[in-house]
Amino acid sequence: MPAKLPLQSRSPLTHRTPDPRRGIGIYVHIPFCATKCPYCDFNTYSGIETMMPAYVDALGREIAAWGGHLGPLLAKSVFFGGGTPSYLPAADLTGLLATVRAAFSVAPGAEITIEANPDDVSEEKAGRWLEAGVNRVSLGVQSFDDGLLTSLGRRHSAEEAAQAFEALRSAGFGNLSLDLMFGLPGQSLKQWEDSLERAVGLGPVHLSLYGLQLEKGTPLEADVSAGRVSRPDDDLGADMYQMAMDDLRRAGYRQYEISNWAKPGKESLHNLIYWRNQPYLGVGPGAHSSLFGYRFADVKSPRGYMRALGIEPDAATAVPLPSLKRVAAIAASERKRLPAALRPMVESGVVESVEESTPRLALADTMMMGLRLAEGVTFAQFEDRFGASLRDIFQPEIEEVRKLGLLEVDEEGVRLTERGRLLGNEVFMRFVEASGRIE
Repeated sequence: MPAKLPLQSRSPLTHRTPDPRRGIGIYVHIPFCATKCPYCDFNTYSGIETMMPAYVDALGREIAAWGGHLGPLLAKSVFFGGGTPSYLPAADLTGLLATVRAAFSVAPGAEITIEANPDDVSEEKAGRWLEAGVNRVSLGVQSFDDGLLTSLGRRHSAEEAAQAFEALRSAGFGNLSLDLMFGLPGQSLKQWEDSLERAVGLGPVHLSLYGLQLEKGTPLEADVSAGRVSRPDDDLGADMYQMAMDDLRRAGYRQYEISNWAKPGKESLHNLIYWRNQPYLGVGPGAHSSLFGYRFADVKSPRGYMRALGIEPDAATAVPLPSLKRVAAIAASERKRLPAALRPMVESGVVESVEESTPRLALADTMMMGLRLAEGVTFAQFEDRFGASLRDIFQPEIEEVRKLGLLEVDEEGVRLTERGRLLGNEVFMRFVEASGRIE
């Protein structure tokens, strides 16, 4: 096991926490799905639609409570994710956005995104989203191959996905993103090429392409482990990723993050907040936040979440939900150390877990998230945040991965090479492990 490296052997280190008064991103979690896909391990549920009205009430209470505790912070972006936010009635989405605007100072022209499934989209519903203030839609297509869509548990066809995209455009949306998946069981390179071609042909300004991850505990992972479904081929997945990099570059898209491509000026502003390790607030069960030098998360159970906010879930709901599993109670002495705006949410039971973002954790997050971006980690931004030189802190790791052809270094900073994007996790782990050895 590598010896711990005393901090003074590298460089003095401070941790300047980004000031949330300069703006935050707000994530709003919608945990409802008509059906749950077999590959999904997000905190989402199907068959609990009768709880929607109570849930929306609870969510509004949490948003308003944070507005009271934090004051009128500037919201640079609002992102409705899930789950399936488009599954909510349009009136509920309108009401939630109004609550956000009442609790926070939403910046003029702020990016306001909703994730949508094709089967929820109509021109009439899209028009109501636009009227409410939504100005960006991320459409979860996943594939333009009907056979693969069936195996993924998706309820739409390829043609219905294309129709949904056109309905959004006809309603007035210009900032449209498509999500696709590659490295799927049984997926051929030709099927992937066809999906890419179909997606580009629709003309989205943004594309998110995700390699399948077999998450433990999901039905798909169980099927693969039992041999009922073929195991994805990692080498073929790498070929698909390389194809995407080549094809989308030719089509005029810029890869600004490992899994994301955009036309100039159409990058996801909300996700850039995460990747640049800037402040954000998450509301809803299981939603994570990063504020005041702390990372914290809401209680994961929707039922427990609603009760913590004084809302009793619909008693008619027969679908069992996971019981509320609380982490060890935060001692009163520890609660006193928390920022004043965070304490009431911990004491109410809405916030379930809290972790201080120590310099070591902040270092690991900054390197792991920043290197996902094409811009990489700049020397100036790193020194401004940590009061130390990136080269002094991580010179051995920088040199090691540079020699492997995975990292490039210039006068501005460090960033992954094209080959490094294929092997990103190997690069990230070197910096994460080095951060953990700094005392």
